[in-house]
Amino acid sequence: MRHDAKSVAPQASTAWNAFGWATHALFGVTVYYLFLFLKGVDAPLAATDRFAIVIDAALAMQFSIVHSALLLPGVRKRLTRHIPQPAYGLFFCVCTCVTLLIAILEWRPYGGAIWQLSGGPRTAMQAAFYGAWIALFYSLALTGLGYQTGWTTWRIWARGEKVPPREFRPRGAYCVMRHPVYLSFLCLVWFTPCMTYDRACLTAVWTAYIFYGSHLKDRRLLHYLGDRYRIYQAHVPGYPGLPFGPLARVPWNESSEAAGAAS
Repeated sequence: MRHDAKSVAPQASTAWNAFGWATHALFGVTVYYLFLFLKGVDAPLAATDRFAIVIDAALAMQFSIVHSALLLPGVRKRLTRHIPQPAYGLFFCVCTCVTLLIAILEWRPYGGAIWQLSGGPRTAMQAAFYGAWIALFYSLALTGLGYQTGWTTWRIWARGEKVPPREFRPRGAYCVMRHPVYLSFLCLVWFTPCMTYDRACLTAVWTAYIFYGSHLKDRRLLHYLGDRYRIYQAHVPGYPGLPFGPLARVPWNESSEAAGAAS
């Protein structure tokens, strides 16, 4: 969930409108390739390069780093000196798609498998994988998929209107956890009937990214929303079942915060 600041901009130019349509075409292509990529293979493939696991780790990391960095308030502030504020979502979407496609198209299979399911367990795992896709788009819809791809702010800008502040209104899955989108994506990388060694590398890197990214998202929304998000953190855990830590419920009360600020 990205929180878009209120902005006033002239109507989007023809070039930016073309960029918006191209961005969403790229998004559709990326989702298609990501689905095939995460669906996995039926059986382990032979290793083709002894450095494949290192290359794969770097490919997984470059997506994680770029995706997280572009969401940092400081990075966004610097980049919007050169990119119109309403177009930042489009820029973010393009960078996300490009780094994903680089990882997918340059991925190196590595031989062997940690597990390879068959029969009923395989069918159940595949069903869970498809369920994770449904959960992902459900979670994105709750906060506005158009904000994730830049569609919403771009189309308002294209009409020559002022982009309003983005609302913070938790509903659905966001009433029981703070990060349902990240949890859905975590399931996508884990739910595979054949966990090859290269898939295990991807899973390890992206699992670390998901949990660290969840922490960064909490900090980002604290930056934008302040006490409203602190109250939300105190009542809703980042992930269900976590008893402590920054991704559990974070206790907070106004008196202790005020005392800390005064000291």
